[in-house]
Amino acid sequence: MTKKASSTAPSAKNIVTSSEVPEICRTSDTPELNTEKRVVLFIAILAGFITPFDGSAVNIALPTIGAEFHMNAIALSWVATAYLLSSAVFLVPFGKIADIYGRKKVFLYGIAIFSFASLMMTMVPSTEMFIGIRVFQGLGSAMIFGTGVAIVTSVFPPGERGKALGIYITAVYLGLSLGPFLGGVMTQYLGWRSIFFVNVPIGLAAILLILWKLKGEWAECRGEKFDLTGSVIYGAAVVAVMYGFSVLPHFKGTVLIAVGIIGVIIFALYEMRVPSPVLEIRLLTKNRIFALSNLAALINYSATFAVTFLLSLDLQYTKGFTPEHAGIILIAQPVIQAMISPIAGRLSDRIEPRIVASTGMTLTAIGLFLLIFLTETTSISYLILTLLVLGSGYGLFSSPNTNAIMSSVDKRFYGVASGINGTMRLLGQMFSMGIAMMIFAVVIGPVEITPEYYPQFISSLHYAFILFTIFCIIGIFASLARGKRSLTADVSTASAKKN
Repeated sequence: MTKKASSTAPSAKNIVTSSEVPEICRTSDTPELNTEKRVVLFIAILAGFITPFDGSAVNIALPTIGAEFHMNAIALSWVATAYLLSSAVFLVPFGKIADIYGRKKVFLYGIAIFSFASLMMTMVPSTEMFIGIRVFQGLGSAMIFGTGVAIVTSVFPPGERGKALGIYITAVYLGLSLGPFLGGVMTQYLGWRSIFFVNVPIGLAAILLILWKLKGEWAECRGEKFDLTGSVIYGAAVVAVMYGFSVLPHFKGTVLIAVGIIGVIIFALYEMRVPSPVLEIRLLTKNRIFALSNLAALINYSATFAVTFLLSLDLQYTKGFTPEHAGIILIAQPVIQAMISPIAGRLSDRIEPRIVASTGMTLTAIGLFLLIFLTETTSISYLILTLLVLGSGYGLFSSPNTNAIMSSVDKRFYGVASGINGTMRLLGQMFSMGIAMMIFAVVIGPVEITPEYYPQFISSLHYAFILFTIFCIIGIFASLARGKRSLTADVSTASAKKN
C-alpha cells in the first residue's frame, strides 16, 4: 500500500483500509439508546428464528404440497428456489437502502411484508401463485436478514455485542433445527398451510414491539445516492443464471446461464467505478483472506444446502415416511451443527481459523461422498450417521470461516463484510438448488415424481451428491489457500484505544 491508512489503523497485507475504499458514508446522529436492550434483542430473535424456520420447514412439506397442486419435480424445486432467489436478489440492494434511509424502517417493512406473504400462502389456489408469493416472501426475508444483525450491532456496545450476536445466531440455528421436526409434525396433523400461518402472529408481535419500543433510527450513509443501475444489473444476472438452470438441457438454458455470468462480470466492473457502489467489490479484490474465505463459504453452501431438500423427497417418496418421521430423521444434522458451532468458534480464537474450517470442509466432503451410495433400501441408521458427519463438518466450518472473514477487515467495514458474507450464503444456497433443478430437468423431466420415476429420481440423487462432493474437495483447497489470519485488526483496535 502506498497511501497512508487511518491514523488509528495501520495498513497490512490482508486488511482493506479507508485509504483503499473511499469514505462515502458519514455517521448520522446517533439515536439515544434509551430503548430496552433486551426488547431489541428479543425482536431480533423473533426475526432471526422465523426466516430460517420457514425455509427448513417448507422443505419437509414439499411432497404434500406437490401432491395437492400436482407439481412436477422442477416446480417443487422452484418452491424453495423462488424464496432464495428473491432473497439473494434483494439482500444487497436493501442492505444499502437500510444504510441510507434507516435500518429500523427497512426491518419493520420487511417483517410486515414477510408476515403478509405468509398469510397469503395459506390461501394460494395454484402453483403459479404459490411460487409468485414465495418471491414476495423472499423480498421480506431479505429486508429482515439485511438489517437484523446491523440493528443489534448498533444497539449493543462492543463489550456486550458478542454475547448478543451469539444469542441471535443461536435463534437462527434453532429455527434451522426445529424447522424439519416441527414442520413435519405440523404438516402431518395441521396441514402444510400451518407452517406459513405460524409466521403471522410472530411477525405481528415483532411489529408491535418495534413500533412501541424502538424510537431511534440507524443510518450511517444518510444522504448517499443509491446505486439503482448496479442493483438492476445484479438482479438480472442472478435471475438469468437461475432460470437458465431450470430449463436445461434446452439451448435457451445455456444462453441464459452465459448471459447471467456475463452480467455478473459487468456488475463487478461497474461497481468498481461508481462512487457509491451497492456492493463494495474492492473488499474482494484487495484482500486475499476475505476473498478466499467468502469463496469457501460460497462453495460450502453450494454443496450442502440442497441436501435437506433432496433427502426430504427421498424419505417421503421412495421410503414412504410421513412428514413427521422424515423431519425427526433430518433434524440430526442441524442439531449436531448447533452443538459444534460454538465450540468451533472458540477453537478458532486459539487455532488458525483456516485449519478448523478446512477440517470441517473435509468432514462435509466425506459426508456427501457417503450419500452417493443411497438406494431405496439404504438403512436409516446409515443415513443418520451420514447426517451427523455432515452436521459436524458444517459446524466446524461455519463459525471459524466467519471469524476469518470478519477478522480480515478493518472495523469500519464490518457491516459491508457481513453483508457480502450473507450474500455468499444466499448465492450458495440458490446455486445448490439450481444444480438440483438442473439434474431433475435433465434426468427426470417435467413430470410428477411417482413410483414409476423412482429409479430416475435415485439416479438424480447420485449425480447431485457426486457434484456436491467435488465442490467440497475444491472448497478444501480454497479454504487452505487463504493464508494465515492477520492480527492487524486487533492491532488497529488496540492502537485506537491507546490514542
